[in-house]
Amino acid sequence: MRNHFHLALETPRPNLVDGMHWLQSTYATRFNRFRGESGHLFQGRYQSILIEDLVALGKVVDYIHLNPVRAGIVPVEQVAAFRWSSLLRFVKGPRFPGLVAVDWLPKRGGWSDTTEGWQGYVTHLAALSGNPERQKEEGFEGFSHGWAIGTSGWRRAVAKDHADLALSPGIQAGEVKEIKHTRWAERLELKLATVGHSLAESVAAPKGAAWKWEVALRMRQEEGASVKWIAEQMGIGNVNALRARLSREQRKPGRTRRVGDGHREGKNALMSHRSA
Repeated sequence: MRNHFHLALETPRPNLVDGMHWLQSTYATRFNRFRGESGHLFQGRYQSILIEDLVALGKVVDYIHLNPVRAGIVPVEQVAAFRWSSLLRFVKGPRFPGLVAVDWLPKRGGWSDTTEGWQGYVTHLAALSGNPERQKEEGFEGFSHGWAIGTSGWRRAVAKDHADLALSPGIQAGEVKEIKHTRWAERLELKLATVGHSLAESVAAPKGAAWKWEVALRMRQEEGASVKWIAEQMGIGNVNALRARLSREQRKPGRTRRVGDGHREGKNALMSHRSA
């Protein structure tokens, strides 16, 4: 792209930070030397988003390949000829041994790594480019932010299994927020189940239902969920009223508070970074 890049990477070892440091510093040094300039080339820290599996990865690869089309840089008819895209290497070569993987292709649409297979994939991209609703269904709107791309069950498992890492240095505030919300959603469903109700029933029930307030209090005290999030998810409505009631309840003897959130680094990740 003209001022940023996207990479879909697999990291068999937990060395993403070292790899990105090498990539960006090397590129910036060579860019400045070529242009006769100095100073920072990239703006801020890169963003990394975890990817669940090859199915999710295939959707992300579509998003990356269609970026120049969606940005108006090239027409869709020329998507496979964009010089800065890996699609050109896939279709025409040459490829870089060990750096370009195609294991996502059969999972995406049953195509093989052949001339005919890539022609089918390019046709698929052209159809997807002209169908905004399909792009929305595939999740394109969420591929440029957040912390993980995959099924809700997988996202919750990641947040649960790696709760302690949410407070690690270097994780962006937006990523931490997404992780917290995923973790809280899982815990809310479990706590509602213990009182014999579902999330849908919570939203539909009267705001003053005693069991709703009890679960809300437990979410605040035991999970550290924000008052605003609790009010929105449970259909309680008035944030100030909820905050005041929770504050009164928390001051009662015997009440305790425990906070837990989560994050981890995975082997598949969508990398996005913008130049200054």
